[in-house]
Amino acid sequence: MGPGAGAKPQPVPPAAEPRATEPDPGHPAPGAEPGPVEPRVGEPRVGGPGIGGVGARWLQRSEVAADARFFGLGGRASGPRLRDGVYRLWNTDPGGSFEPGDDPLYLTMPVQLVVADAGTHLVFHDNSWDGTVTLREGQEGAGSGHDRPGYCRTRMDGGPLRYWVIVGTTPARVLHGWAALTGAPAVPPRWALGHHHARWGFHDAEEVRRVVAGYRERDLPLSALHLDIDHLSGHRVFTVDGARFPDLPGLAAELLEDGVRLVSIVDPAVKAEPGNAVYESGAADDVFVRDARGREVRGEVWAGESAYPDFTDPRVRTWWGGLYAERLAQGFSGVWHDMNEPVSFAAFGETTLPRSARHALEGRGGDHREAHNVYGLAMARAGYEGLCQLRPDERPFLFSRSGWAGLQRYGGSWSGDVATGWAGLRASLSLVIGLGLSGVPYSGPDIGGFTGFPSPELYLRWFQLGAYLPLFRTHSAISAGRREPWEFGSRVLEHAAAALRERQRLLPYFTTLAQLAARTGAPYVRPVWWRTPKDRALRDCEDAFLLGDALLVAPVLEEGARRRAVRLPRGRWYDTVTGRAYDGPGQVVLDAPLSGIPVLARAGSVVPVAAPDGGVELEVWTPYQGRKGAGTGTLAVDTGDGWEKPELLRFTTRLRDGEVTVEREGGGEVGYPIRVRGEAPPSDDRRGPRTS
Repeated sequence: MGPGAGAKPQPVPPAAEPRATEPDPGHPAPGAEPGPVEPRVGEPRVGGPGIGGVGARWLQRSEVAADARFFGLGGRASGPRLRDGVYRLWNTDPGGSFEPGDDPLYLTMPVQLVVADAGTHLVFHDNSWDGTVTLREGQEGAGSGHDRPGYCRTRMDGGPLRYWVIVGTTPARVLHGWAALTGAPAVPPRWALGHHHARWGFHDAEEVRRVVAGYRERDLPLSALHLDIDHLSGHRVFTVDGARFPDLPGLAAELLEDGVRLVSIVDPAVKAEPGNAVYESGAADDVFVRDARGREVRGEVWAGESAYPDFTDPRVRTWWGGLYAERLAQGFSGVWHDMNEPVSFAAFGETTLPRSARHALEGRGGDHREAHNVYGLAMARAGYEGLCQLRPDERPFLFSRSGWAGLQRYGGSWSGDVATGWAGLRASLSLVIGLGLSGVPYSGPDIGGFTGFPSPELYLRWFQLGAYLPLFRTHSAISAGRREPWEFGSRVLEHAAAALRERQRLLPYFTTLAQLAARTGAPYVRPVWWRTPKDRALRDCEDAFLLGDALLVAPVLEEGARRRAVRLPRGRWYDTVTGRAYDGPGQVVLDAPLSGIPVLARAGSVVPVAAPDGGVELEVWTPYQGRKGAGTGTLAVDTGDGWEKPELLRFTTRLRDGEVTVEREGGGEVGYPIRVRGEAPPSDDRRGPRTS
């Protein structure tokens, strides 16, 4: 499933690729010059310069500048900068949990961003087959020595040699082109940008009520609660365990009165048994994947022996989308897709469907070798289009563990089963940044890790990071520790509550970032080099990020740390707690007490935030003195959770003779209360800023 019709970028020959964990015999050792790739024994040489292949298989090689850095390839636990190695392009449930270095994971994409002094480009190999991408960074020669360029190699097991290259001076231009090619990101409803609480292991409706009441009694904001497979009858999709949840629609309505929505897990596999209405309906309509002999392919998942809908068939997607009527009737406001790599515990050589399984592939016909990586994408399309048909006046909320290029059209993703530990915390940030640079701007991790029992400090630091990520969700396995903030002691509760309140205050900013992502393709969470990609020190910075253009977030990723170094892009930055100004580029060391992580605001920026009265106010950070210090900001006017496209209001700021001026582009009244923050250093103006 390639780019949509009408895409303007044109296919271009050779470009660049990424990494992984196993050696590749076709590559030289680090430091050696790349030579020709020799065919394996018995394989004829095929293709011209830069391209090789055998039969249905092919290989493409390219060089990049010696200073280039690689990013992207979907969700990768090691990163966001992708170092030397081999990366597999095969959506995979790693089993149990994962940490940095585990590869591949649930959502791989042949989408790679290359950043160098000379510019930025994105390479998309429009081929969903299994493959590997091998990366080797270059090395600049010292003194009179020669540069050694970097290189990359993409080897695919089959499919077309078809790829797209998008070039630009900045990452913003390149990601804008990527969105034009593969589709604009879906805008989540406003409530989906709040805090979500999930757990595999809610015993019954009363436990759900107790958890929601715990948030309410402690005055903690909560937007959604997620029900995992334990609320289903025998783990069967599109069912409810009536003994444990006797009146699920009533429970959903009750929670909604407190502003809490229910979100349901949806797995693709359907238990193959007589009496299962979903299976009998699907079998009657011939919707399930079959083998070459025409028999249903059966796998083993939580519900037992199951069949798999063929989402690459438009007819099957229509059937599946109609099933979401049952979820809406139960009171659910959104869905999360899981197990859709797809997974089968009874392995056909690996824990997915056999490669010989037959798929419609939009009418072309083919097998699982081509369909595997787009299975989750096609399922997301089925769910999204079904929800649009069933509830046409509301934007759907959907996120998916697996997918492929273009997933952003239907929703977002999340980390999957990240391991509990400091390494898992670091992997969480890598995944979110990498997915954003691959075109999926809405994502987040399981706060606290999916497995294990986080220490109070680890849980708090994960929670503080999550408060600044698009999908802000706690979640854990049935065998892991609980994730309610009050389970970790009064001190953690106090600091977690502060993070929750700050997330609630920033909701107008997050809703604005969601609208900007839909119009430009820019992720909410951006690497610190986003606006200054030629800053090589920033290109190597992996422990901080920009939230939009205005905020720089520096999470604490190490146990016991109470201070941390923060590398600043050029310009002036204000500590959002103390108001103290720091000038970049350069590095500063900031306090990082348990009460909060360092967050800095760009001078001159306008950040829309929730006002104490429930409206919106503009938080303006004092710009530089004079015309060159002008700043900007944007506000998406809230129009609800329907399809009306909101107006984007743009503002400019200036500091002149100690007075901060805020103007609305195009003229007219600003229309919102203004609060100026950040004291200009004495060299700028000794009187401090005044507001106009």
